[in-house]
Amino acid sequence: MPEDIRTADWDVIVIGTGIGGGMAARRLSELGLSVLMLEKGADLGDTPSGLPMNSANSPEERLSAGAWPQPITAELDGTSFPLDGMIGAAVGGTSLYYAATLERPERHDIDHSNERPHPTGGWPVSHKELAPYFAMAEKYFHISGETDPLDPEAAPLPYPPRALSQTDQNIIDGLRREGLHPYQTHMAARFIPGCEGCFGRRCPKRCKMDGRSAGVLPAIESGRATVLDRCTVTAIEAGDSVTAIRCERDGEEFTLTARAYVLAGGGLGTPALLLRSRSEHWPEGLGNRSDLVGRNLMFHLSEIIALWPGKGNKGDTAESRSISLRDVYYAQGTRFGLIQSMGLNAGYGEVLYAMQGRFDRSALRRLRPLRHGLRIPARMAAKLLGPAKLFVGVLEDLPYAENRLLPESSLTDKLHFRYAISEELTQRRLAFRKAMRESFRGSRTMFMGNTPQLNFAHPCGTARFGDDPRTSVLDRDCKLHGVDNLYVADSSFMPTSNGVNPSLTIAANALRVAERLAEDLRPRLAAAVGLGY
Repeated sequence: MPEDIRTADWDVIVIGTGIGGGMAARRLSELGLSVLMLEKGADLGDTPSGLPMNSANSPEERLSAGAWPQPITAELDGTSFPLDGMIGAAVGGTSLYYAATLERPERHDIDHSNERPHPTGGWPVSHKELAPYFAMAEKYFHISGETDPLDPEAAPLPYPPRALSQTDQNIIDGLRREGLHPYQTHMAARFIPGCEGCFGRRCPKRCKMDGRSAGVLPAIESGRATVLDRCTVTAIEAGDSVTAIRCERDGEEFTLTARAYVLAGGGLGTPALLLRSRSEHWPEGLGNRSDLVGRNLMFHLSEIIALWPGKGNKGDTAESRSISLRDVYYAQGTRFGLIQSMGLNAGYGEVLYAMQGRFDRSALRRLRPLRHGLRIPARMAAKLLGPAKLFVGVLEDLPYAENRLLPESSLTDKLHFRYAISEELTQRRLAFRKAMRESFRGSRTMFMGNTPQLNFAHPCGTARFGDDPRTSVLDRDCKLHGVDNLYVADSSFMPTSNGVNPSLTIAANALRVAERLAEDLRPRLAAAVGLGY
């Protein structure tokens, strides 16, 4: 481990380099603070993608592919199984592989009102307070697209809409004729010449804006930030303040210190580190006097539907993630979420799979020979209608204390969570599917599954923020209750999951947290050099 990193007088150490850590580090460096970023995985640079995250086996192979070194164990409705390819470990974190759709949540996602009551009474920080940070994040992530025509207070995006394929434009025109309000999806990419559309895989051109390209690299370019990769933080030493963090790199164990710390290990990694940071002062885990660290785990529920574009588009196999609509985001007094194109096509195989799933749940399921006959209508649909475009409905999840990261995750790299789909979510899912079906009633559509599909890449809520230490882990500035120099800047702060992908919310809040940390730190910095404040 470089000696100058160990002996340097750091203002802030940031643990994790995904969207939250990258944004916090960038903003802190812009505000003149010295920042050390620590990342469990390697800096994979601008090399081509190489191994997909879910194709590696050993911990070493997994880290070289940018994946968490151990598979995650999920216990869903009482059934345990391994999860792979959902959480990254590299400079840039999971965002290296994300689809780069960054959309703002709506006001009712965050604020409580009589017209649209919030299930938790509202976040401790209002939508209005977050708005300038949403705008800052949209600029840093180079967001382009169109504003939602249904939003009466939609803010203009910093970059203009993109040119659409003819098929996407035809879909938009058709949806508008049906009375819907589609708009161009908000994408985090510069779309430079030769853009390869790396949405769902690593980008070798710094075209897609992620935790590395939008956060870590600008922070380093400021001259006030450094990144130390392949560094595992094994524990945080703290009483009323963090005094040091224990680390391991290439078999060497050491400690690092700073004036303040930002934890951004993700919705599973952050609570795991807090739980294993036990001490006499924090016997149940750091910040866990409320017994809420790791609890209230949320994801999103995904409802995938195939839509056939119609005449004139049968041969178009172009895949683009370009269309969003919020017509059923909040409908009939119920919180649903965004619908957006996935940038994927469905052909014969996908249609057959969906039809077989329907058959297996029908009254005819015992007549197995009939199941083989589904190949004919599936092949006819693929031939007559061409490839379908897949859309996904992003259904908001809500917090339940029993959905949690399990304490055994205090073992390094062993992440294990338990999740049960609530009756409330089950009923809201059925209503969401009905609303989606009715929205696309003028188009040929087919749901691509019947069982609930959780988006395991969106863990959040496991260190929720709030004003009451008895019911939250963090305060409104995302500082750990009871620890005066440790902040959290990832998805674990969220009290509810909202009806959109969490990336923009994570980025905006990380920028806000960085500014609050800098404000808190300035008096100490001034006192340290004898200047007063």
